[in-house]
Formats: sequence, C-alpha cells, structure tokens
Amino acid sequence: MGDDIGNRNPEIKYTQLFINNEWHNSASGKTFPTINPCNGEVICQIQEGDKADVDKAVQAARNAFKLGSKWRTMDASERGKLIHKFAELLLRDIDYISSLESLDNGKAYTASVGDIEHSADVFKYYAGWCDKICGKTIPADGSIFCYTRHEPVGVCGQIIPWNFPVAMLSWKLGPALACGNTVVLKPAEQTPLTALYCAALFKEAGFPPGVVNIVPGYGPTAGAAISEHMEIDKVAFTGSTEVGRIVMAAAAKSNLKRVTLELGGKSPLIIFSDVELDWAADWAHNAIFANHGQNCCAGSRTFVHESIYDKFVAKAKKLAEERKVGDPFKVDTAQGPQINKEQFDKILGLIQSGKEQGAKVQCGGERFGDKGYFVKPTVFSDVTDDMRIAKEEIFGPVQQIIKFKDIDEVIERANKTHYGLAAGVLTKDIDKAMTFANSVLAGSVWINCYDLCTPQTPFGGFKQSGHGRELGEYALREYTEVKTVTMQIPKKNS
Repeated sequence: MGDDIGNRNPEIKYTQLFINNEWHNSASGKTFPTINPCNGEVICQIQEGDKADVDKAVQAARNAFKLGSKWRTMDASERGKLIHKFAELLLRDIDYISSLESLDNGKAYTASVGDIEHSADVFKYYAGWCDKICGKTIPADGSIFCYTRHEPVGVCGQIIPWNFPVAMLSWKLGPALACGNTVVLKPAEQTPLTALYCAALFKEAGFPPGVVNIVPGYGPTAGAAISEHMEIDKVAFTGSTEVGRIVMAAAAKSNLKRVTLELGGKSPLIIFSDVELDWAADWAHNAIFANHGQNCCAGSRTFVHESIYDKFVAKAKKLAEERKVGDPFKVDTAQGPQINKEQFDKILGLIQSGKEQGAKVQCGGERFGDKGYFVKPTVFSDVTDDMRIAKEEIFGPVQQIIKFKDIDEVIERANKTHYGLAAGVLTKDIDKAMTFANSVLAGSVWINCYDLCTPQTPFGGFKQSGHGRELGEYALREYTEVKTVTMQIPKKNS
C-alpha cells in the first residue's frame, strides 16, 4: 500500500450561498447532500439555491456592474492585480483545496494538485490581459474618425461541471473578470465544495461585493434560472450535449443572451504504423484513462493501423492492468472512483453493450472493490464503428481500440460522428500528421501528444461539441461587446 498524501478529512468551511460577498442560507431553506464517491456516504449538506437565490445574486452582480461602481471605474491594471492575487491565494492554500477536491470529486490527490496549479496559471494568464484588451482605429472612407471599444458584456451566468471543478471555474471566471464582467456561477451539485472555498478567496483578494457570486444548486432549478434570466447578458455552460441544447433554447426564449457551450466528445486518436509502440501505447493510455476517463476531450476512439494492431492491443492491456485504482489519498493511486452511482451505472451499462455487440474485453469490464463507484480500467479490442461503445460518450475508464488500413479511410471514419471536440495523431510522418490535422473536424488537434491544454491555447468544439472558445486570447471575444464609434471631422473652410 502506498503512503498517505493530502488530508482525507479536510475541514468543511463553507456550505452556504455566496452572494454580494456574504454567506446566505437558501431562500427556500432547502439543502442537498454532497457525496463522497469513494464510499457513497454524505460529506455534508449544502444550501440549495434556486430561482429566488439566482435573482438575488443577479441583482448583486447587476449593482456591481453599474456605471460608476467600484468595479466599473477600477483601472484595468488594478483589476489584473486582484485576479493575480486570487491566483496566489489558490497556491497558498493548494494542499487544503486539493484535499477538498479529492474528497468531493474522488480524483487522485496528485491530480487535484495539478488541477489547482493549472487553475492558478489560468488566472495569472488572464490577469496579464486586463490592460491589453483594446479596440482599433479604422481608416474609414470620408472625413470621419472611427474607432472601436471592447466593452464587457455585463452580468455573466456560468454553469460548470463536476469533472474538473476548480479548473472549469478558472476557465470561466478568468476571461470574464479580465474583461470587466460580473458573474453568477453555479458549480455542479456533485462537487460544490471547492467553488465555495474559492468564493471566500475572491473576497479575501479584495474583489468588490457582487462581482463574483456562487450559487450551488441543481441544474433544473438553479441552472435553469440562470439560462432563462432576463437580466443575465451571457451564459457559458460546460457539460453534456443534451443539457447544452436546453441551455441554448432557454437563452433564445428569454432575452437572446449570448451563449458559449463546451459539450461532449467522442474524440479519435489515430496511431500509424511508424510509431514506437511503447511510446504510442502510453500516450493512448493517458488520453483515455486520465481523470478516470471523465474528460470531455478524452481520446475515446483509439484507431490503430492494422499492421501493428495486435501488438498495440497487448501493450494497452498491460498498461490498463497495471493502473493503480483505489484510495485517492494514497500516493501511488492513479484512478479513484467515478463521480456518482448514475455515472457508475451508465459506464457499466455501456461496457455490457460492448460485450453483447461482439467487442472483446482484454481486461477490466467490471466494478472494482465492493463499495464506492470504482470501475476497473477496461480495454476493448475488435471494436467496430457501429457499436455503441464506439459512438456514445462513455465518460469512464474504457478504451476502445479500432483497426484501420489507410489515412483516407481513417479520416472519413474519424469524422463520422456528431461530435467534434478534439482529435490526435501519432506518427513520424509529417505529411500524414498535417493531412489529418487539416482534415479532421475538431476544435483541438494534438500531434504526437494528447490533451495538452495550456492557458494560452484556445479550446472548444465543432458540430455538436459546442461553440465558442475558452482559454487563450480567443476566450476574451466571448466576454466583450465591440462598440463602433464614428465621428464626423469638420472640413476646414478654404
């Protein structure tokens, strides 16, 4: 057994709603449990926000956004300093936040530490952008002077998922705050604890009241209230394609608020015959099994050239069998539990469908242990494109290895999906790599690597994987309005 790491019993400091820099009970008085996925036991009760609470948070955000408010009149460089200070507070408390994340989410403590470090980097990146968001002067025809201003959208509603709770908070809040917006954020009901702790850090960093509001609650109530709200100017959502449709429809039916969506994926990873097998198998393994397979851009369709297929399958099987599953607070644990029973049952159901449809289970294919929501790392071979496991997003530790013959064929098959979030290719042949990268319908393409997301690189999907971009300079476009100012220049009398 590995040594313990982190704190498996962190003190739960915040369970209320955070509105206008103050802690509140829900208007209804209701609470909901957040569950430890390692054992299915209740960690604590959280105040359950719904429409009345969202209304209160929106009013606070609207007041903070008013012309003449402290936030609106603050120098852009000062706004950057606040965001940077928040990032430093994340790092100051990284051990506590990582422990809280692993308790609530179930991910390995070492992975939680990496998520918090990444989140701090994202906030620091956007802190640097605050005083660099600017428009253009335009040489328009005629005797006129024309320029553009990039102004904040206003009050932004943000709905984040449970798989990367703090990282997704950083992807949403970083660009929104850098552009001068105010925010009402709903964390996933499965993982509210770290978002609420971050709320306290925003206050400690010195953000004015109402700039950041955190309202935990359920999607059909609190999430719907955000999507439908007439005083919210923009909504950003990360989650399933199914719920993304609901969010977009609600935005259209209300005030036509702007929408960005980062949704599901069934991303292909193409492995050509010229690769070094151990290296390729390792990349493919991490592409699907990272974060317990709970990753929207996971390389969940592993296409392997027929000439190396059998050898690759053997190596993939060995890596999966060696993957350490168990207690997130053990130093050698690579994979903890799935987030909840619903996901656990869904994953096992799709595994069963793979067995029934003729795919071969090389390893795994069943639960791990006798409590909690652990699934054994599973490898399927002999997978065909028409199987459910090759078409549906499993969102679990299940690798599907599919055989292919040539580049034209695999490009067509890779694109035969309603998703388009990400893709990868492993090859020494630059012509094949660039042909694939230019032909695949995906928002991110990784060559000889996979899932390398940095604060500077934009991320988002094609097709039903969503629209809009997060991270990088491109994310700033989602949180600004472009205003054109045109002035007539009087002609001099001759």
